[in-house]
Amino acid sequence: MYGLSLWAVGALVVRKKRVAAVSGYLQLALAAMGLMEVIRRVTGAEIFPDFRTMIVVSVLALAANSLSLYLLQKSKSKGQHVKASMICTSNDVIINAGIIVSAGLVYWTGSAIPDLVTGTVVFGLVVWGAIRIIKLSR
Repeated sequence: MYGLSLWAVGALVVRKKRVAAVSGYLQLALAAMGLMEVIRRVTGAEIFPDFRTMIVVSVLALAANSLSLYLLQKSKSKGQHVKASMICTSNDVIINAGIIVSAGLVYWTGSAIPDLVTGTVVFGLVVWGAIRIIKLSR
């Protein structure tokens, strides 16, 4: 997504809107893949999540996404492409924090259910963000 946004820097408004639309549709595709994974795991191909990996990766991603969001907020460019990146990045920050909580609950309960619930919530959040981005691109 960031690569698309960088490609649109300094471009005409039309390109910025197109980049935002592509970002929105890519987010919808990502949400669909995430939902398919949750369904796959619920229907029997369950893999017990490794809470340690979930926490380490999410803490690192949270730090990177928080810094990215801060830099985007400080950006002088406020075109649709930057706004789309801000929506994606703010969702990523929320998702990273949710995964950290989910990993703690997986460890505490000894169950994969918190991870599956978090995956479902992530699906909804990504779809909501994608719809906001697509509306923004119009």
